[in-house]
Amino acid sequence: MTRSLWYGRRPTLAVFALFVLSILPLIACKASPPSPPPPASAEPPPSPQPPSAPPLSPTAKTEDERNTIAVFRAAAPSTVFVTQTRIVVDFLGGEEEVPAGSGSGFVWDDAGHIVTNYHVVDGARALRVTFQNQETFDGTLVGVEPRKDIAVIKVDAPRELLKPVAIAQHTSLEVGQKAIAIGNPFGLDHTLTTGVVSALGRQVHGVGGVTIRDMIQTDAAINPGNSGGPLLDSSGALIGMNTMIFSKSGAYAGIGFAVPATTIGRIVPQIIAKGHAEQLGLDLQIDPLGRLERRFGIRGVAVLAVPPGGAAARAGLQGITQTRQGLVLGDVITAIDDQKVQDFDDLYNALDQRQAGETVKVGVNRHGEALVLPVPVVVLP
Repeated sequence: MTRSLWYGRRPTLAVFALFVLSILPLIACKASPPSPPPPASAEPPPSPQPPSAPPLSPTAKTEDERNTIAVFRAAAPSTVFVTQTRIVVDFLGGEEEVPAGSGSGFVWDDAGHIVTNYHVVDGARALRVTFQNQETFDGTLVGVEPRKDIAVIKVDAPRELLKPVAIAQHTSLEVGQKAIAIGNPFGLDHTLTTGVVSALGRQVHGVGGVTIRDMIQTDAAINPGNSGGPLLDSSGALIGMNTMIFSKSGAYAGIGFAVPATTIGRIVPQIIAKGHAEQLGLDLQIDPLGRLERRFGIRGVAVLAVPPGGAAARAGLQGITQTRQGLVLGDVITAIDDQKVQDFDDLYNALDQRQAGETVKVGVNRHGEALVLPVPVVVLP
């Protein structure tokens, strides 16, 4: 009976209601006319644009820019342009004074002392120093230290032009900290370049014939003419003196070297006071050129002679002696304390940081026997 009611020809009211509900969506769809297509000339809606930052005002600067500008304003008056002249002889035998090179420098004190590189003034007949305001004064060479590539010039300039550069108080630098160079590359005076301290403790062979150690490496652009100029930190204080570059072309290649301010601070006062830097060593005679050592393949520094009654003689060091068979080699210095000595360069740098009167342990080779002798360090004449 139930089956006939569900599937019979005359549906019940419930079945009819379900049928109506099922066709209502179809009726509704037919009742809604289709939306007309958009006209052919209508443009597509614009795509949303990302929000843009408002432009900086003409006077706006970043914190790093403000710092660089402040350092330049403070240190540029302390930076000078150093030029030298030499005498040349023409084909008629006449002499003429001509420009022979240029470099940079910086004011050391208000007495008119200017610090620059030794190779900037080497061989100069006359020196001229130009300040930021383009005033130029004759310079007098006070003294040099070729082994550190440092020279001091003195100018008779008005006190208001002599603005000494600030010296960094810290003794330790960090790789990555800001480095600012000011100088005169290719004669373009008071050029500023920036970078970072790329490395510390570099060893570079200097013009004085020995290695300059503990040099600062920087990627601040340094070119010919920057030599002698200051390398500054973000406070505007001197951390080094730009000295040389590593370059196969002779121009900037991203690697420059500066003599550290600690070395400058030790050497410059000695040059100002005495006209030369104090050279520390041992009270004995050696050959800085190492000719005997190269000829006979000696590893170390041969002691040529020991002045009688001196500190080295009292310590027991022995030099070359004359016998019936000929000259007999004496002691060969092979170490200073824990530092090996293979040539004069090693010996010089091992004693460079010592103090006069300080006793060092000198390792020597005496006829194949290794000895260690305590010897005091002295100031060489």
